[in-house]
Amino acid sequence: MPVGVMGQASVILNGRSYRFNCEDGEEARLKELAAYVKGRVDALTREFGNVGEERLVLMAAILITAELWDARATNEKAGVTSRGKDADAAVKDAQRSGRVDLARRPRTASGDA
Repeated sequence: MPVGVMGQASVILNGRSYRFNCEDGEEARLKELAAYVKGRVDALTREFGNVGEERLVLMAAILITAELWDARATNEKAGVTSRGKDADAAVKDAQRSGRVDLARRPRTASGDA
């Protein structure tokens, strides 16, 4: 691979377009990740209305982080210590099931629980 070759991906979030550089060949993965974040932001927008882009992105980041932490906890309970097929499956299961501790989920546009 030639030195300095970078991939690029455009992402649209909340009506704005953003361009990101990534490793060559990682464009599809970046778009997949961005689509997941966009889905969370869109769901929050439907639930709370347009409460500001910054707040929506922060709320989405907190919810996605909760998913990650829940998946890690599931992995620890299952004795999975390295990132492999079992860990990937646990993350995907947590995402599909929405298995997030809703007690920690912001319930209002102001972020109050």
